Amino acid sequence: MRDIAALKAALADLKIEDNPALVKQKSRDFYWYSPVLKRQLDDVTADLIVTPQDEAEVIHVVKTCYAMEIPVTVRGCGTGNYGQAMPLSGGVVLNLAEMNRVLEIGPGRVRCEPGAIIHRIDEQVRAESGQELRMFPSTAKTASIGGFIAGGSGGVGSIRWGGLRDLGNVLRLRVVTMEETPRVLELDGWDLQKVSHAYGTNGIITEVEMPLTAAYDWVDVIVGFDDFADAARYGNDIGTHDGLLVKLVSPIAAPIPQDYFLRHRKFVKDGQSVCLVMVAPHAVDPLMAFTARGRGEVLFRSDTAEDLKGLPPAYELSWNHTTLRGLRIDPDITYLQVLYPFPDQLDLVDKVHARFGDEVKAHLEFVRFDGNVTCFGLPIVRFTTEERLEEIMRIHEEMGCPIFNPHRYTLEEGGMKQTDAVQLAFKREADPRGLLNPGKMIAWEEPDFDYASNQTYLFPGLQ
Repeated sequence: MRDIAALKAALADLKIEDNPALVKQKSRDFYWYSPVLKRQLDDVTADLIVTPQDEAEVIHVVKTCYAMEIPVTVRGCGTGNYGQAMPLSGGVVLNLAEMNRVLEIGPGRVRCEPGAIIHRIDEQVRAESGQELRMFPSTAKTASIGGFIAGGSGGVGSIRWGGLRDLGNVLRLRVVTMEETPRVLELDGWDLQKVSHAYGTNGIITEVEMPLTAAYDWVDVIVGFDDFADAARYGNDIGTHDGLLVKLVSPIAAPIPQDYFLRHRKFVKDGQSVCLVMVAPHAVDPLMAFTARGRGEVLFRSDTAEDLKGLPPAYELSWNHTTLRGLRIDPDITYLQVLYPFPDQLDLVDKVHARFGDEVKAHLEFVRFDGNVTCFGLPIVRFTTEERLEEIMRIHEEMGCPIFNPHRYTLEEGGMKQTDAVQLAFKREADPRGLLNPGKMIAWEEPDFDYASNQTYLFPGLQ
């Protein structure tokens, strides 16, 4: 039996919250993107929210919880969608939102605390140094940098820089272990993979160092197409056109823009699919020249629009925001995360969407993946039953399109992170009692788990 009263007394000098309604609010993320996770996780709540102000307070919390055998689940700003930061075993939610300072800005790099909001980091480094982060999620205005690393994979900017899995896209992490005497580890190189996209199961990130690149006043362009296949080919061609500096390439099939992009739909004709593009100002004219040779029609340019008031940026129509905007209008939809492997990505897109029709509406994000330009899919799925959803995913796999399952809350079942022997050994070292975010790493919970299977993982193992 946990003695929460004793825990509160031991942490009385810290900022804590035990109001049940507020505790439950801070115990959830965007898990409701998935009707499966909504059913499974809706009653999950912590016992206490603790909001440390610095690394010393983090150490105090984990040392106390270790001694009392109370689970700790680390939370950034709660914008993840797989239940990453939801405390399946109750205990403490360690809310890092107030550890949010930018500590140092230098040529090509920024050092900051994990709770720093990504958009605010970009604003500060842009103002002080003319630089910006290489990539960010569509939730950049509300997501924290630590949460992005611990629960994300890539996003806006991945068309040029790849994903967080790629060496160089995270430079250094400072991590506190969950032991009797917590240690502070400095991780770089391959060791970063131990805690990247690990949902805080094997360490608490207390400092982040990220690479920067030159900042641009990115121009949003929306190009319309009568046929989605043309939009997909256009996106692929833009992504592989080496001289065009772009940060986002997102083909999206009709009627998604008309149904869900409420403030932009005045620019889109009925039946048109679109490709969203973020392009550097000096590359706009070359992009227009390229577009003029194809079948696309330029529907919108932020640099020539008469009035941008109330219009969200293009990146807030893309990636997970496409589904978010859809869910606000139609709660009977959900989504998938699909890889269309290079070099057959366009053929696979055509075949998959011909197979499902309107039940699975196409949404692509072009990225660099293992050095090649290809696309992920975040299609909008008309949800009927969990059994049909599983069948749709199975058919994708059988057609050669791996699924990173957003309807699972464990690392391994989601296909995001492979828990191999090296990863598991680090978990044993950094969290010997298994108190960090329990229930999210199957290989820890089930010693006989086959982590050497041939499943495709976005973050491969370290062996």
